[in-house]
Amino acid sequence: MTNVRQLSEPHWYRLFAAWIIALIATLGALFLSEIMGLIPCELCWYQRIFMFPLVFVLAVGLATTDTQVFKYALPLVAAGWLVAAYHNLLYVDIIPEALQPCGAGPSCAKADLNLLGFISIPLLSLVAFTTLAVLLIAKKGPQK
Repeated sequence: MTNVRQLSEPHWYRLFAAWIIALIATLGALFLSEIMGLIPCELCWYQRIFMFPLVFVLAVGLATTDTQVFKYALPLVAAGWLVAAYHNLLYVDIIPEALQPCGAGPSCAKADLNLLGFISIPLLSLVAFTTLAVLLIAKKGPQK
């Protein structure tokens, strides 16, 4: 049973914030594809593969107050961050489009949607994974 002391510790709030970010990113991705009808590119699919399970892994960590949850979540975050970073480099033409892994589906280097004219979907993903990494590394912190 979760005691009040565990819920009042700062690392619990960081883990909760990480779960909220993973949940928002997952629901946002589903909204863009299922409601708005945007077909994800291949790199977006890979990023989803790493983001979607985080909602459940972090939820279990919160529910059980597992202080070692970062061991399970951080590899998913790191892999997702690498794909998101590659996607952003491809998107801003640092990596040539000839090296993109996308096949017959949507292009990984084209903008289907830009929020406020400059915030791309790959950038949102990179920010989400970066924030998750910071929160999980901070969550690890000193163990008792």
